[in-house]
Amino acid sequence: MPNILLVVYFVFFIACLVFSILINSLLVKFIKTLGIRNTEETIIKWGAQSKPAIGGISFYIIFLLSIIAYYFFFERSEYFPNLQFIGILFASTLGFLMGMFDDAYNTKPFIKLFAQISCGIILISTNVYIHIFEYEILNYAITILWVVGIMNSLNLLDNMDAIAAIVSISIILTIIINLFWIDDFKNPDIFILVGLFAALVGFLKFNWSPSIIYMGDTGSQFLGAFLAALGIIYFWNHSEGQGIEIFSKQIITSVLIFSIPIIDTTTVVIKRIRKGRSPFVGGKDHTAHHLSYLGFNERQVALIFSGISCVTMILSIVAINFISNWGLLHIILYGTYLLGLFITLFYIANLNAKRN
Repeated sequence: MPNILLVVYFVFFIACLVFSILINSLLVKFIKTLGIRNTEETIIKWGAQSKPAIGGISFYIIFLLSIIAYYFFFERSEYFPNLQFIGILFASTLGFLMGMFDDAYNTKPFIKLFAQISCGIILISTNVYIHIFEYEILNYAITILWVVGIMNSLNLLDNMDAIAAIVSISIILTIIINLFWIDDFKNPDIFILVGLFAALVGFLKFNWSPSIIYMGDTGSQFLGAFLAALGIIYFWNHSEGQGIEIFSKQIITSVLIFSIPIIDTTTVVIKRIRKGRSPFVGGKDHTAHHLSYLGFNERQVALIFSGISCVTMILSIVAINFISNWGLLHIILYGTYLLGLFITLFYIANLNAKRN
């Protein structure tokens, strides 16, 4: 059975990949202005040339098609009528709609924040929330903080060709590999994740340097809500037993898997606050930008982030599937890696401090 399912997933991946390329080709041809700001407004993107932010449209279309296509390959499942799935669907859809509205009309930051908090509330109300504290109010608070943080982190990470797509692919692959490892081949999430994996790979054809389209808020907000929700289910709430060791493992693996967007956002927020600037106003002060200032071209920067993503993905898979007796040594080793990664990226981001 697993071999047959692997063939099904492979065929579905190829179909979604071709469909993603086709959709983005059509969008490039017919949509020229979505996400392009007026010349008088603050330039947020790295490149000087304005490009449409339409990649997220293909993500959402393939997301919906993956849900529908699942019924053609598997028996009717109780998963899709499940309350948790409904919450993920509605939260992801709200993220997509809010992102598209922002790409079209450049909404105020507080409107985006309200929509992001609403995504968190939707997930909480459908039982998709972090379970680590004894008091539910604390679990609800950290869940909203997590959802808002990841949605904003992916949005901020979409600041240079291919970066946000590469990081999203690594998160998706981590979840898929973990599900395969525990022989959960019929999990409907795999079907959706394979579809989104293909959508992102197809998008990279147009977003790899020199890109002709961006993911935009349409894509980053949708992916942020969706991946934040799956991060809660598969990493924050991943449980093997009781005790502080498991508690620390949940925190470390969750942060590790999303480490690049979390560290980049934390670094940028600290820098902007220190300079008396608003963290919500875009700028060319991200880690990727400073790697470019050091002399790396955009393709090399993308490859550097690909390498970091691969390392964090491998470490995450090892921690979740191969370390059963999680203890102080593992906390120290993984904590040292995270701290070292943060210090390195923070140091790079503070080089050439006069640049924005």
